[in-house]
Amino acid sequence: MSANAEAAEGLVVRDMAVGPEGARRFVRAWMPHPEGSHVGLPPLVLFHESLGCVSLWKRFPERLARETGRRVIAYDRLGFGRSDPLDRRPGFDFIAREGVGSVPLLQEALGFTRFVACGHSVGGCMAVETAARLREHCAGLVTLAAQSFAEERTLVGIRQAEQTFLEEANLARLARHHGDKARFVVEFWTRTWLDPAFAGWTLDEAIASAGCPVLAVHGDADQYGSPDHARRIAGDRGDLLLMKGAGHILHREREAEVVTAIAVFLARNGI
Repeated sequence: MSANAEAAEGLVVRDMAVGPEGARRFVRAWMPHPEGSHVGLPPLVLFHESLGCVSLWKRFPERLARETGRRVIAYDRLGFGRSDPLDRRPGFDFIAREGVGSVPLLQEALGFTRFVACGHSVGGCMAVETAARLREHCAGLVTLAAQSFAEERTLVGIRQAEQTFLEEANLARLARHHGDKARFVVEFWTRTWLDPAFAGWTLDEAIASAGCPVLAVHGDADQYGSPDHARRIAGDRGDLLLMKGAGHILHREREAEVVTAIAVFLARNGI
């Protein structure tokens, strides 16, 4: 594990590589300063979207760390951002496997046991699966614009975006964050979701298995999924926050509102 630290407006920011050679995840942690002030509070572990990575969270993790007074940990999945590349597209169980494959590595490297899973879009799906599969360690679950089944609205949005993101200018913009993995990132997203064999995928079993408090946030103008996803994730026992006029990138469009909602959720549930 290699690490470096720098100050960022009252935070300590640390970068590191976690995992074995050839399967290293790039990780960044934002920690309240002075170090140790967050002890006893489960960190927030962020799961990024289909085209995302640590750098594309922008200022969101910093604001979360300041407002919640706890560590926020984000990482690049294998094949994304500054993590090691993949030599093939993962199977259709990649959503279910992500948390159990990556979170234990983060726990060991950063020295925590309990955590709050927070994910955007497909990262929200991964957060749900992680809450179910690492149930004894997951203290809370937050989803932002997550999908819970292969809805036609989601597939239409992906079909419309597919060629746009494969244009050279857009690939070049993605390459600023993913390097030479940019085309893989786009094709993994589009080919997986548009494959007829993926049509029956749902989060139903994981939603039923997760035993922690839940906050599901969704915009009613999200082009990649209707509010039905958030309603399904929240169910009868979770908190549902529908944002009028908000689209898919909630943590950038409504950053302050989303950060505050998460902080209130954590405080109200004593997490």
